[in-house]
Amino acid sequence: DEKEKFEPTVFRDTIVQGLNEAGSDLEAIAKFLDAAGSRLDYRRYADTLFDILVAGSMLAPGGTRIDDNDKTKMTNHCVFFADEDHDAIRNYAQVSKG
Repeated sequence: DEKEKFEPTVFRDTIVQGLNEAGSDLEAIAKFLDAAGSRLDYRRYADTLFDILVAGSMLAPGGTRIDDNDKTKMTNHCVFFADEDHDAIRNYAQVSKG
């Protein structure tokens, strides 16, 4: 019985790349997340996925982003970079609910 490796950084890189390729179109982002869900283990990497959708990258304990300012490891398509109004935040919440 071989254990599967836990590789949150590989998961992060895959999700971030897809989000960045989808651009700012929330419908394209939702489609990417839906399609990726069939091949990526969202349950196993739920914390990492939440970090990315809210903060744009993985977070270390205490809330510091651990992307070393490497643009390939972070996305601006997340709640923290959304316009600061009710409708924009609600739209991101709808994407996250899928």
